[in-house]
Amino acid sequence: MKIRRAAIADIKDIQKLVNEFARREEMIPRSINELYENVRDFFVAEEDGRICGACALHVLWEDLAEIRSLAVHEDTRGKGIGSRLVKYCMTDAKKLGIGRVFALTYRPGFFRRLGFTDIDKSSLPQKIWGDCIRCPKFPECDEHALILNLK
Repeated sequence: MKIRRAAIADIKDIQKLVNEFARREEMIPRSINELYENVRDFFVAEEDGRICGACALHVLWEDLAEIRSLAVHEDTRGKGIGSRLVKYCMTDAKKLGIGRVFALTYRPGFFRRLGFTDIDKSSLPQKIWGDCIRCPKFPECDEHALILNLK
């Protein structure tokens, strides 16, 4: 299994994977257009020519980025794919000079194990008025917000 930057050819597989979780209300659905526009944000995990995981690092501000759309196929869970994808995103954030990375998640324990700490969602105004306003759960969000300082 290898982790690499996503390519245009990966977008339809990424969308299927992400929107599978969105149908279960575990993340925001992503349109094909949105994924093409943000292909440079994504890393994928590939095993035997199959995309088995995806994760994006989306820059929101000069010192703030979000880990988002982290999705791993059910049949490949437990192999550390999610952790590896997030670590690739954090390495990318450091290279860009990003000081803080956050995630909104229903699985806060996963991010805590990677060094993230809990924060109040209201401290992330760039996120709240970006993607969150499109979410059917807004403003009654039940996700956990966590952040990691990279500096």
